[in-house]
Amino acid sequence: MREEEHGVMEMDDLAGSEPARGELHGGGGGLVETVLQPVRWVQMLCRELGATFVAGVVLVFGLNQGFAGSFFRVASDYYWKDVQQVQPATVQFLSVFFYTPWVLKPLWGILTDVFPVRGYHRRPYFIFSGILGMSATAVLAMGIGLSVTSAVLCFVGISTAVAIADVTIDACIAKNSIDKPALAPDMQSLCAFSSSLGALIGYSTSGMFVHHLGAQGALGVLALPPAMLVFLGFYIYELKKHQYNVKEKVFYKLSVAVKGMVRTIKYPVVWKPSLYMFLSLALSISTHEGQFYWYTNKEPPNPGFSQEFVGVVHAIGAVASMVGVLIYHKIFKDYPFRTILFFAQLLFGVSGFLDLTFVLRWNLVLGVPDAVFVILEESVSRVVSRVRLMPMMVLSTKLCPLGAEGTFFALLMCIDSIGLLAAKTNGAIVLRALHVTRTDFSNLWLAVLLRNLLRLSALGAIFLVPTADQTDVLLPQSLLSSGPAVAPAGDEEEMLLQLGKLGSHADDE
Repeated sequence: MREEEHGVMEMDDLAGSEPARGELHGGGGGLVETVLQPVRWVQMLCRELGATFVAGVVLVFGLNQGFAGSFFRVASDYYWKDVQQVQPATVQFLSVFFYTPWVLKPLWGILTDVFPVRGYHRRPYFIFSGILGMSATAVLAMGIGLSVTSAVLCFVGISTAVAIADVTIDACIAKNSIDKPALAPDMQSLCAFSSSLGALIGYSTSGMFVHHLGAQGALGVLALPPAMLVFLGFYIYELKKHQYNVKEKVFYKLSVAVKGMVRTIKYPVVWKPSLYMFLSLALSISTHEGQFYWYTNKEPPNPGFSQEFVGVVHAIGAVASMVGVLIYHKIFKDYPFRTILFFAQLLFGVSGFLDLTFVLRWNLVLGVPDAVFVILEESVSRVVSRVRLMPMMVLSTKLCPLGAEGTFFALLMCIDSIGLLAAKTNGAIVLRALHVTRTDFSNLWLAVLLRNLLRLSALGAIFLVPTADQTDVLLPQSLLSSGPAVAPAGDEEEMLLQLGKLGSHADDE
């Protein structure tokens, strides 16, 4: 096994050695230099971190989260609307179940951290998530006359597969962030751009597939990304661990993880910003399903957008999301947490009034066609959402204690997911209370107005966010100088693989 690992490492080294020679001749300027710069950057990451790791990030964030996530969003909306023919409020209630696997991220984190399979912490979970995703997708795409319950179970299976793969690759990112901290920002940039590029491709093609194959047939395309996870599980580089006293170690590590989470969350510097992030997400109630049913309704005066155009709009939004990442990286990454989150939340609330303008058809009064206005609204919304999300993610990484980063970061992401669940649930309640149905949208504007006001109300909790800079250390020294417990002798390398995950969320709305 050691010889096999050595061979895999040599393969990674060889994949990265060629870029080094290429860089020696990269003195040209102008357009060629600009085009080659991203290529050299990826080559540098392959050389420093390993080609299989970089491929893993691209497959998970680019193919499974970016492409499959965006494709799934469009195809699933049409599936519930056209195949299952349920009301928009019902779809919002059902979507709560789709998010449940993300709430369970701490469980998946503990599984990958402390329950190795045949000496491997990561490979088996990639394989398992791939098989689960392929199975659920196959049943959903080929099942004739599926009941709503069966369809929900398939959707939950797909979501679970993506969540497990996300936690697993985050653990690999965390290990490399510890080994080579100078490359941590580069790894996050690789995650963000892979996800955005995948989303661009997924949104661009989803409408075409839905139009030609139908919503259910289009969902069959989603079997490819989990199949690649199985491939990744066999080929990604990972050291095999020798297992001694496995049962004792598992329960020891489990107790360490739980005690570390309980100890850390009690600190005000941790629970206060965590509470703000939860409130910021929960108060932004989701009206997405009501708006989707409205702007795809063909009866005048509704916009009646086609499947292809819906995909194009989301594709443009994916580009805007990439622009949001660049704006944050170039302009806002040096601002204090409270300052950037205050203005980002303010813009988030104000930008929501573009939705209100669209639903009330005021854009036509202003002489702006529906197609132009919805592209404008989607672009602004995605840029603002990204600028709002990025500092939240940085803040979350600053709250993780030494020795339990993986499990604690998963806990923070769990809190965020609960906030999203609350937003979905409360949005469904509002849509149902206002009698927004498949054909009646007369009160949809009230739901959108209430959503915008609730977004602005989150500013009342901004005092919970620290005024520190984004480069400052937030945790007390007691949580940074030592882990929650001392590892058994000779287990230092294995402990590295248990450290935290610097996760990345795709835009929800």
